[in-house]
Amino acid sequence: MSKKAGKLAIGFTLVFGLVATACSSEGSSKEGDQVTITHYTIDSPDRTFVEKLIPDFESKHPNIKIKVTKAPYEQFDSKLQSSIAAKNSPDVTSHWGYGGFMEYYNKGMLMDMTPYLNGLTGADYNIPEDVMNIYKVDGKTYGIPLNSYVTVMLYNKDLFDKVNLPYPPTDYEDKSWTFDKMVENAKKLTVDSKNLSEAQYGVDFGFGERDQRPQYFGADVYSEDTWTNGGKPSEINLTKPNVIEAYKKIYGLIWDQKISPTPAFSKSVSGQFGDPFLSGKIAMSVVGSWSLAASSDFNFKVGVAAVPQGPNEKVRSVLYVDPLFILKDSKHPKEALEWIKYLLTTEVQEKSIELSGGNPPVNQKAAEKYYSNFEGIDPEQIKQVFEGAYKYGFESYNHLISNYSQINDLFINELAVVENGDKKVEEVLPNIEEKLKKLLERVNK
Repeated sequence: MSKKAGKLAIGFTLVFGLVATACSSEGSSKEGDQVTITHYTIDSPDRTFVEKLIPDFESKHPNIKIKVTKAPYEQFDSKLQSSIAAKNSPDVTSHWGYGGFMEYYNKGMLMDMTPYLNGLTGADYNIPEDVMNIYKVDGKTYGIPLNSYVTVMLYNKDLFDKVNLPYPPTDYEDKSWTFDKMVENAKKLTVDSKNLSEAQYGVDFGFGERDQRPQYFGADVYSEDTWTNGGKPSEINLTKPNVIEAYKKIYGLIWDQKISPTPAFSKSVSGQFGDPFLSGKIAMSVVGSWSLAASSDFNFKVGVAAVPQGPNEKVRSVLYVDPLFILKDSKHPKEALEWIKYLLTTEVQEKSIELSGGNPPVNQKAAEKYYSNFEGIDPEQIKQVFEGAYKYGFESYNHLISNYSQINDLFINELAVVENGDKKVEEVLPNIEEKLKKLLERVNK
């Protein structure tokens, strides 16, 4: 993947449910023969909505049947791998589990779609060409973007109004909106109390996954060659002073500043959706833009703002672009591509916003409708936040780093003692580095 191609990245979704993996289409077909394309996805409403599009697609493509198969988020990768190993691969899917594009690519799971594109460009579907290039390797196309998420700050207007604080800005060029200013505001919005009914926190800083958060502070967990050699870092920087300081800043929001919720508090107020911001007890939440889809569930007035300027002036947003892949064992790539092209049309992308509950379309003409989709939030503000996030964004690590699911599990498990306040970051980072090096030696052989 080229460096430019890596400007944007993968997405993921909240999910539940069950199911089996796919039955791939059987046998090769002649022109005009009816074939079945299997679309493998997460078993959640924001992904399975494609089932509602099938009748329209099939009426326009009478020789192509679409079969949707599903799996819970936690089982998405394992079921996909099992189906491929069993020669029962689906035709179309995405990296909706923890495994990212680079992991799929390195494992040889993806089909080179280039021979079937016949001159297809991003302009055909109002997709910026640099976004279309994300899933190219050495000039070959291995995925076509479908949805594009960014990092946003959501804030509780009621809590701001209660203490007469001005709302944070939507303009990424407003340089008065800094990390320190966010902390200053968060202190005014925090009610530090052991009484759960009274407790309230100023900010929940969920910038990307745990290993990407130091990037916001100008520190890199992985060596620079990670982005140019297939997602395999040659060095780990967890014991370098700037990385340690970044983690101290992150977890200092909980244990030193006491302006961010503890894991125990978040769990106790999160409810069925798993998002403590929904409880109304978090004033500001830095989070993936998929959380906007829940805006109608908020029982308070919500606003959207720019992620504040941090020590790294170039990166303020983690970007997540969901592609669709054709898997290498697909026997009907031409028909699979017809299904993908249908999903990219402006009409279908606009329809999908409502059907999915608010998935952001990659088709920029349809995106105008997306920005108007959230009750109580000014569409122009959402558009401005998205545009700023694209400008100051960096791809999600789970897209770019090979074997990311195992790496991410390691960080989650090993940093739990820091998040719970049992140990300091200085105590655990050397141990994580050693374990991570051994993991990478094993999985990147």
